[in-house]
Amino acid sequence: MPDPEDVSRFEELIVPEMAFLARIARTMSRSQAEADDLAQETLVKAFRAMDSFDGSYPRAWLARIARNTAINRDQRNREFLLAEEGTVEPPPSPGEVTDPEEIVLSQEVDPLLQKALDELPAAFRVLVQMVDVEDMSYQEAADALGIPIGTVMSRLHRGRNRLREALKDTALAKGGQP
Repeated sequence: MPDPEDVSRFEELIVPEMAFLARIARTMSRSQAEADDLAQETLVKAFRAMDSFDGSYPRAWLARIARNTAINRDQRNREFLLAEEGTVEPPPSPGEVTDPEEIVLSQEVDPLLQKALDELPAAFRVLVQMVDVEDMSYQEAADALGIPIGTVMSRLHRGRNRLREALKDTALAKGGQP
């Protein structure tokens, strides 16, 4: 039986961050189904660890759990693919949209910006999502990813530069001016 205090803390600290977790899981995954699985597994792990969570920076804590879970998942998938005989279909490419829900949602974001974001290396894309979209502080992102704050700043700088470069000739980069 779960500890009622842990349930209460989970509802207070973690449940309000579920939309954030869904967005972060999507940036760490190749498909919406994979992102849903990652978010669910992250929530289960977070609930089981509530007694060890100090309550500060729930977003960073969830992002770190999601990151570690994604790394472990990718390692398990890699081992499975190497052990499997015969041909295995490759996963969809990062920019490929296959989920009907995602097709509709992707039309809400400028396709050029989405394409530029999708083409960023994962290390840059996740940080741009965390800091620029989710409004996490550099320290929260550093804590969540287990990297120094200087690395966060460096990767953000390089990621933003790559986005600027990819969008430099578009109306989006010119502030919407034709």
